[in-house]
Amino acid sequence: MDFSEYGNPTGKPVVYFHGVPGSPSEASIFDAPAREQGLRILCFDRFAIVPSITGAEYYRQITQTISETVQGTPVDFIGFSLGTHAALEVSALMPGQVRSLHLISAAAPLDGGDFLDQMAGKAVFSLAQRSPGLFHWLVKWQALLAKRAPQMLFRMLFASAQGQDRELVKSPEFRALIGQVLQQCFAQGTTGYTRDIRQYLQPWSASAFASEADVCLWHGTADNWSPFGMSGHLAECFPSDARIERMEGLSHYSCLYAAAPMICALLASI
Repeated sequence: MDFSEYGNPTGKPVVYFHGVPGSPSEASIFDAPAREQGLRILCFDRFAIVPSITGAEYYRQITQTISETVQGTPVDFIGFSLGTHAALEVSALMPGQVRSLHLISAAAPLDGGDFLDQMAGKAVFSLAQRSPGLFHWLVKWQALLAKRAPQMLFRMLFASAQGQDRELVKSPEFRALIGQVLQQCFAQGTTGYTRDIRQYLQPWSASAFASEADVCLWHGTADNWSPFGMSGHLAECFPSDARIERMEGLSHYSCLYAAAPMICALLASI
């Protein structure tokens, strides 16, 4: 499995789990602060895994690739949005090796609370639950837009932006990054994207919250993609105390941008 690398190539390894939609290019947000703090950010292209590999085997394959790359070195995990689920499942398969989990704009399982009505993606998740066939065609259409009309897809995705995301979407640099992320997301088709959505909607494994790593949840109070209450629910699921960093006025991606340098500074200090 290929991966993208940011920061210091000889620094302490940190594995970043991108969102959905998302791609390894998303981790470029960490490049400058990771370079300053001596961290090596690795983001694996999990959407490239063979489509037939699903369920627990999917997370075992990601785990094996990470283990081969870091060769037993202790690592820290950062999960963003729906990437939180993959980060938790993989962490549980690496006991004693993952030092900390930093979960940004984390998406909790939908059966953990009354979250769906608060989510900007309610229609997409409801369609995936109710009609997998129609969901498949919706994602195909998104993939076509990502290739032929990326700015149209961008406007659709961020039409409901709230909090500081409303200012962020005006940035040419952010628009260019998300355009690249979306094109890379669908470069190998739609199977990686749909697999992560389907696995997120299924019951999470009993071991998903079994990691003994230190956990910190970074969440914007104005997030309407992953409502703030999702971090509260996740924090209650861990056997040990999980810290919640309440990011006032921030939403989904603005929280990611704000948290990146702070997380890198924390990881450099341990």
